Amino acid sequence: MTDSNRLRMTVIRETSLGVTPTPSPRMRTARITGESLQFVPQFVNSEELRDDRMNADPIKVNEQNQGGINWELSYPVDESPESEFIRSLAFNAWQNTPQRLNDGTADSVITDVADTTDVVTVTTGAAFAENHLVLMSGFASAENNGVFKVTTGSATVPAMLGAGFVAEAAPAATARMKVVGAEGDLGDITALADGLGSTDLDFRTLGLAAGQWIKIGGTADASTFAFLVTAGAAARANAWARVTAIAENKLTLDNLPSGWTTDTGTSKTIRIFFGDQIKNGVTMSSLTIERGFMGQAVPTYIAQRGMVVGQGDFNWNTEQIVTGSWNMQGLTGAQDTTPLDATPDAASSSRVMSANVNVGRIAESGVPISAPNWIQSATVSINNNLRIKTAVGALGGVDIGVGDVGVTGTLQSYFGSNALLAKLLAGTVGNINLRTAKDGQALIMAIPRVTFTNGSPSAGGRNQDVMLPLEFMASKDPLTAAHFVYDRLDYFEA
Repeated sequence: MTDSNRLRMTVIRETSLGVTPTPSPRMRTARITGESLQFVPQFVNSEELRDDRMNADPIKVNEQNQGGINWELSYPVDESPESEFIRSLAFNAWQNTPQRLNDGTADSVITDVADTTDVVTVTTGAAFAENHLVLMSGFASAENNGVFKVTTGSATVPAMLGAGFVAEAAPAATARMKVVGAEGDLGDITALADGLGSTDLDFRTLGLAAGQWIKIGGTADASTFAFLVTAGAAARANAWARVTAIAENKLTLDNLPSGWTTDTGTSKTIRIFFGDQIKNGVTMSSLTIERGFMGQAVPTYIAQRGMVVGQGDFNWNTEQIVTGSWNMQGLTGAQDTTPLDATPDAASSSRVMSANVNVGRIAESGVPISAPNWIQSATVSINNNLRIKTAVGALGGVDIGVGDVGVTGTLQSYFGSNALLAKLLAGTVGNINLRTAKDGQALIMAIPRVTFTNGSPSAGGRNQDVMLPLEFMASKDPLTAAHFVYDRLDYFEA
């Protein structure tokens, strides 16, 4: 016998549709709250006429792989199952900031930390640029863990002069470097009416993209504009904006925070924080998913291949954990008593996020939705309109057809004024974004071009709040060329 508390779900990205990496796939443990995956045969009955009024054996005609996976929102660490499900939903790859990690093998990717020159030696990859802020973690010496500014950029030997590193000739298996933002030189970054300016820093070198979200200012007063320091902790925590254009010495922004003004940045080393981004595309990313029923004396393992996220649903409800679900469709399956990976990677450990405590902002057309039209709940649904293709002589599916990407959602708001209702009735085109953050990590779901399509306030009875249940639909946004954009920040400072 077994029970649901002993289920183990592991996931790996496939090399091509339906093909699990071989010979030894590295499976990673997924975090879920429930699942309804099915690897089941399909049968039909014979239509033969029989004079004994009985039936012949049912005839197997195919096998089916599909079902749902439910989850609670936590930070989707790169290459974790949570990150891979989002990649599969988006039909696109994450655009990551430069990073290196030893990933379980010491001295493999990050191979040296020098103490006198503060140079870190790494294998080649995306370059660390001058002025980048790099989060370093997992090093043996505490002095080598923290956030440091790159003073000389390089793909293999970035220098962070002044960091005060301790020499490590063979950095640990847990060592990791990740670009999390940038820091200007003293007095260099200024606040403009419509963004940020600089004299020396070339914003084009930072790897930013139009439609990307940034957090402006750090924990230290010296890393934040004076007007934000004066405005207080809440203003500093909400100093987020979206990039709309990138020039050598200007970063044009919209969705600027309330109270934004110009500032010369005198005597300041202003910090900005940014992260990885993904948006809907056209490149399929499929998964092999294995369920292990570990409560059995000899566990059964059911592996399903060619699994693609057909639909993803995200739910923000007041006084609830932020939740969601993946609806999967796939090609083939198998069951065995031997797992694909006997020692899969452990699940990620980022903490679960909730709607009231961790949602920093829900905004429509650049303005936070608050009094008197507070949001009681919000949903976003992304549907890839998949269809399984079958063929004579092939068991299971042979391919997956892909339709358009439909993005819809709802905002359940208190009907405090006619502001949102007027936009519905006028057919006004706007945008929506939702920011959720915890433990110095942030996620921003943005629907950059939105039209409200339905909703009507009504008084259903006595002693009830009057609500405005708005429905919306996304269309192609000219700035981002996307229906949805999802940012994740591995680290930021409030």
